[in-house]
Amino acid sequence: MRYLLAATALAFGVPAVADDQKLPDPAAFAATHAEAISGAINHPSRAEDRARDQYRHPSETLAFFRVAPDMKVGEYAPGGGWYTRVLGHYLGGEGQLVGLYYDPTSGPFDAEAQQRIRAGAAGFPAEAAEFTGLPAEHFSAMTLDAVPEGEAGTFDRILVIRMLHNMMRWNNADSEIKTMRGLLKPGGMLGIVQHRAPEDASADYANGSKGYLRQDDVVGFVEALGFEFVGSSEVNANPRDPANWEDGVWMMPPSLGGDDAMDAQTRDLGESDRMTLLFRKRD
Repeated sequence: MRYLLAATALAFGVPAVADDQKLPDPAAFAATHAEAISGAINHPSRAEDRARDQYRHPSETLAFFRVAPDMKVGEYAPGGGWYTRVLGHYLGGEGQLVGLYYDPTSGPFDAEAQQRIRAGAAGFPAEAAEFTGLPAEHFSAMTLDAVPEGEAGTFDRILVIRMLHNMMRWNNADSEIKTMRGLLKPGGMLGIVQHRAPEDASADYANGSKGYLRQDDVVGFVEALGFEFVGSSEVNANPRDPANWEDGVWMMPPSLGGDDAMDAQTRDLGESDRMTLLFRKRD
């Protein structure tokens, strides 16, 4: 595993490869944008979300990904609005948040599911407005099979939060990430947060079907798709998660997908152990 040993990696991580563009240190970046980050994290619309902050560390994660408030950022597979609320308020002034939805023609999507995906993208601006209280005009969205003309090469960051395992088990991770790469500017960055399997987990366990992936596998996979590995952070790590649940990550909070006895065992463990990885688009 590519765990970083420098002391700063305990919080944010440090560059894993030579960084010609001299990314700012995450702690310094966080200090520079402290007011904007704090405003987003503490916005009243997130009142019910804050219980999860201790596990998902949105402030530290944004700083590690070096997401600035004036950037154009893609949120891959927006779900219940947890990160949409953070990003929406953080980017609500000078920046832009774009929902990136699956390519409906990839993966195991029947006609009804494809229609739901397209409807989700069409409805994202209004939904994000409802989530955040900001005008719908602040937001846009697309499905990855229908990238509008002029969007290629315009994104500063794309974030894939706890979704790569689904892309792996649906067998569309390579095509989706290639499309995302095309959306990024030269030198634009892809940030991934993903449930992490132990390095000695079997390939059958760590293939996405249980929700967990091995970190080295993820790094090698994304590198092969035209990215440079910039670094990793342990900010979303949870050593209390053994990451070997027979029924997968869904046994952990917040899903608690087991019976009463299993839920009692996992309820107080926190959320899953997660890798936090940053990649730069190669020329």
